[in-house]
Amino acid sequence: MPESAVQPVERQLPTEEARDLLALVRELVQREIAPGAAQEEADGRFPRELFTLLSESGLLGLPYDSAFGGGDQPYEVYLQVLEELAAARLTVGLGVSVHSLACHALAGYGSKEQRAEHLPDMLGGGLLGAYCLSEPSSGSDAASLRTKAVRDGDAWVLSGTKAWITHGGIADFYTVLARTGGEGARGVTAFLVPGDAPGLTAAAPEKKMGMKGSPTAQLHFDGVRVGDERRIGDEGQGFAIALSALDSGRLGIAACAIGVAQAALDEALRYATERRQFGRPIADFQGLRFMLADMATQIEAGRALYLSAARLRDAGRPFSKQAAMAKLLCTDAAMKVTTDAVQVLGGYGYTADFPVERYMREAKVLQIVEGTNQIQRMVIARHLAGPDSR
Repeated sequence: MPESAVQPVERQLPTEEARDLLALVRELVQREIAPGAAQEEADGRFPRELFTLLSESGLLGLPYDSAFGGGDQPYEVYLQVLEELAAARLTVGLGVSVHSLACHALAGYGSKEQRAEHLPDMLGGGLLGAYCLSEPSSGSDAASLRTKAVRDGDAWVLSGTKAWITHGGIADFYTVLARTGGEGARGVTAFLVPGDAPGLTAAAPEKKMGMKGSPTAQLHFDGVRVGDERRIGDEGQGFAIALSALDSGRLGIAACAIGVAQAALDEALRYATERRQFGRPIADFQGLRFMLADMATQIEAGRALYLSAARLRDAGRPFSKQAAMAKLLCTDAAMKVTTDAVQVLGGYGYTADFPVERYMREAKVLQIVEGTNQIQRMVIARHLAGPDSR
C-alpha cells in the first residue's frame, strides 16, 4: 500500500494543549476502542467500561467548566475529539455527544447549588447521562409532548412515556422535559431525574439497523417523584432549554457523521490501493479515483462547516442556523460517502467482513436523530425567510 494512501487527519487546533489532547484520544482509540468495535457492534454489546475510562480520562466533560469537573475546552476542540471517537466506533462517539447533551441543561441553567452538587459526578465521576425529549407521539413536533409533571408539595410527580432514548435503561441520570403547564412550548419544564428513581422503567431496547451496541429504548414514568430542587431553570422554561441544548447537540451529530465518513474513506482508500484488477491497483482507474476525490471533498467541506459553527459558538455569537446547516450537510455527506465506500469495495463491501457496510447502516441514523434533516431545512429557512406565514 502506498504510504500516502491513508494518513491521519490534519487538524487545525488552537493550542498546544489541544494538540496533546487529540494525540491522547488517538492513542486511546487505537488501544481501547478500535480493536473490539466490529465484534462488539455485531454482538450488540454496550461498552460501559469504555465510558468509565473516558470519564476517568476527562473526556466526558470537555466543553464544561473545570470548576465543576469539566475540561474547559472550546467546542472547536471538543467536536474534533468526538469525530475521532466516532471514526473508531459510532456507539462511543455518539454516546459521548448524548452525555454532553444531557449535561447541558444543568450546566447552563442550573443554580449554583445544583451545579456544585451534581455536575462533578456528571462530568468526571463515572456517571452516564441521557436526554429525554422525544415521545411516541411527538418526535419532530417536540412542543406537543405529553409527559406530565404535577406539583405535589415540595416535589413533582412525573407520568408518561419517552421514546428513542439513547442510553435508555442504563443511564445514571436523565434530563427530562415534561409538561407542567398548558399546551405548547411555554408549558414545558426541565428536570434532572436519577436513573434509579422508583417508578422509572425501561422497555426492551429497539432492534435497530445500525448502532446495535448503543441501547435505544422507551422510558416509562409511572408516578416518578423528584424534589423541586431537581427542577432545572424556571417553570415553563424547559423548551427554550431544550432548543439551546439541541443547537449544540446538532454540532455533535455533525462531528460524529464526519468521523464515520472519514473512517469509510480510509477503508476505501486502503482497499483501492491493495486490490488489483487488470494488472494494476483499482485506485489507478479514473472512475474510482474521481469517486474517492468526491468523497474526500465532501468530508473536508463538512468538517469546515461544523468547525465554523463551533467557532461562532465559542465566540458567544448566534450559531443556530449554522448548527442546522452543519448537521444537514455532514450527515447527508456521511450517507453518500459510506454508500460510495461500499461501491468501491464491490461485493466485499456488502459483507460484514469489511466495516463499510456497518458505516453505511450507521450513517443513516445520523440523518434522523436530534432533528431530522427535513427539520434542519425548516430551521435554516426560518432564519433566512422568517417564520411560515400560516
